[in-house]
Amino acid sequence: MSEDPMTNQPTPNQPMINQPTINHDGFEQEDLSSRSALYFLAGLVLVGLVVYLIVFGMYRFLDSYESAHQPPLSPMATPQADTRTVTHENAETFPQPRLEENERTQLRSFIEDQDRKLATYDWLDKERSAVRIPIDRAMDLIVQRGLPVHPEGSPAAQTSAPGKKQTPKRR
Repeated sequence: MSEDPMTNQPTPNQPMINQPTINHDGFEQEDLSSRSALYFLAGLVLVGLVVYLIVFGMYRFLDSYESAHQPPLSPMATPQADTRTVTHENAETFPQPRLEENERTQLRSFIEDQDRKLATYDWLDKERSAVRIPIDRAMDLIVQRGLPVHPEGSPAAQTSAPGKKQTPKRR
């Protein structure tokens, strides 16, 4: 097949040049080969490594440049301690509120201390005979005796709920 010079079209006897060749093994020969994909990935890794090394070198150079060009420390200035590391002594002298060192153990000890206070007797004020009783005992006493009730006109009832208007109960 030859080409028609006027139309540049192949004549019927000539095969097309850009047609894929079909192999009888089940795949086309013009597909992307796995070798080219592996070369691309290797190149990508290589470029990433080169960029990493350039950035690492640049930061190292800038760090050394900055250290070398620091102005000399004034003899009047005292060097400051490194505050980025905390010792146990520093933690004890740090003002309240402090950060938790171990949340679970600190919370557990706090809860155990509160539970112990709720379950034991203790003097709050010996001079006024004020004691702390276990919460279970206090609930039993309230069930037996009831809550204290103040008459409506008494000053204790008026100070117990400031800002609230007490309405008389209908009988």
